[in-house]
Amino acid sequence: MLRIEDITYAIEGRRLFEEASAVIPDGHKVGLVGPNGTGKTTLFRLIRGELSLESGTIAVPRGAKIGGVAQEAPASDVSLIDTVLAADTERAALMAEETDDPNRIAEIQTRLADIDAWSAEARAATILKGLGFDEPQQHQPCSDFSGGWRMRVALAAVLFAQPDLLLLDEPTNYLDLEGALWLESYLASYPHTVIIVSHDRNLLNRAVGSVLHLENKKLTFYQGTFDAFARARAAKRAVQAAAAKKQAAQRAHLQSYVDRFRYKADKARQAQSRIKALEKMDVIAAPEEAAKRVFSFPEPDELSPPIVSIEGGAVGYGGDPVLRRLNLRIDQDDRIALLGKNGQGKSTLSKLLSDRLTAEAGKITKSSKLRIGYFAQHQVDELHINETPLDHLRRERPDALPGKLRAMLAGFGLGPDQAETEVGRLSGGQKARLSLLLATLDAPHMLILDEPTNHLDIESREALVEALTTYKGAVVLVSHDMHLLGLVADRLWLVSDGTVNPYDDDLDAYRRFLLQSPEPKAKSDKPKPKKVSRDDLLSARSEVRKCEERIAKLEEMHTKLQDKLAEPDLYDAGREADLKVWQDKFAEVEDAMVRSETLWMAALERLEALEA
Repeated sequence: MLRIEDITYAIEGRRLFEEASAVIPDGHKVGLVGPNGTGKTTLFRLIRGELSLESGTIAVPRGAKIGGVAQEAPASDVSLIDTVLAADTERAALMAEETDDPNRIAEIQTRLADIDAWSAEARAATILKGLGFDEPQQHQPCSDFSGGWRMRVALAAVLFAQPDLLLLDEPTNYLDLEGALWLESYLASYPHTVIIVSHDRNLLNRAVGSVLHLENKKLTFYQGTFDAFARARAAKRAVQAAAAKKQAAQRAHLQSYVDRFRYKADKARQAQSRIKALEKMDVIAAPEEAAKRVFSFPEPDELSPPIVSIEGGAVGYGGDPVLRRLNLRIDQDDRIALLGKNGQGKSTLSKLLSDRLTAEAGKITKSSKLRIGYFAQHQVDELHINETPLDHLRRERPDALPGKLRAMLAGFGLGPDQAETEVGRLSGGQKARLSLLLATLDAPHMLILDEPTNHLDIESREALVEALTTYKGAVVLVSHDMHLLGLVADRLWLVSDGTVNPYDDDLDAYRRFLLQSPEPKAKSDKPKPKKVSRDDLLSARSEVRKCEERIAKLEEMHTKLQDKLAEPDLYDAGREADLKVWQDKFAEVEDAMVRSETLWMAALERLEALEA
């Protein structure tokens, strides 16, 4: 097992660990969680022995191999499959050894059999396929692939080597949805100990059985998935807050007695005993509130539907179209997730919708006032590293007052300190927030997001979900974060076989499909449900919105009438007729509110039935 005992470590005078301890049993799958910047990656380096502790010890079982993905695979002429095979250094050395000694030959053959060397190529190919490389690609040289793809090769290599202690730092950041789901399934059955730094809630719920929480320079080990940890931690914080509140009241009471009587002769002894009680009391600190993670998307004006319509569309890069036969419609209240294996055309469709590509055929109609916001992973790397976030906003809004620009940054969780810090010194999450701010600056009617969560911690991801849920424009999402997709998307489009079609099942079914383990559907004598038309769904949504708007107006009138009826002079003598008029109006509004709420409930039930 891995033992971490009373470790202390600081970087540039800032303490990251202070007498922190934890024990990780052999074979456990552990999620290492905590806010960005608290030292999770540093802990990995300490475990690997790359950094020296100030005090304390980290004990790894004797002879245990530690593995992780430190950097991308080199851009060499070696094929992907051979790069992965070389990660098993013992097998590679045995296979390369030349000898005429029959005893040594026998030893080599026996050891190769022991380590299952003859199935190695098949195992390596399976891992590469799971991470998105088809068979022809597996035999191409690493130099044919970009840095992000070579990171996948490096991940494949360490998984193939099967170290006794596997340390993975945000492994899904360079994977698509398909690769992330495959990794999630693979890690769940990994035969040795795994510690994963991740902000992917689904991965932490499906692939790990315990959580190591880093907070306030300490480590706390929790059994169970991330959701179980979150519940346990919330309960613990509630108990701590209640205890701190109770103790604060006790201390205030004791201090009040001391302040009143410490200099009175007849009460001095009692006052002294209370002073001693205060000194002996271990102060219970109230739990610190997590920094508020926010995204404040500007609200666009409403456009008539549809805001985008494509009929018989085709798009590509000059040769054969990547996508064809596109017949799509987007309304301003749509929340669309793009599904599909890597290379099928999700990014191509995103570029077409965002006007970064022009249609090669067909008819595309867009609202004349349509504004589009676009965020892609690479845009974080295109920020000006020598400029501050304020500088970026000044370029876009040269006439805006500094206070207005700062308020805009604060609306995306970038406070006064970050506003004037050079981008090169910001964290990945802070850069992502700035890029999202720039993408939404013009209050877009449609927001296209390609992997928006890669650099965001769990709290920030939840804030993004909340912001997208209340956002008044259309959303088109490409993401490997199933938690985000499940909470935001209400429509699924499958990009495959050179076109785009609605995906009529749910995300769980898509997950099973990708993992090639679809659950058999039971036969049923019940008639199939009637197919819901797009117009029926739009009509039902529109009716719910109208009901909600009607109720809001009635509530506003109700408040104004209450204020009117609270005016004292309305009850003066001689004003009985006026009072009767206002009372009648108040009664009419209350009746209308009851009727409107009944209609709203009926409309909501109809919409839920159609969506189901």
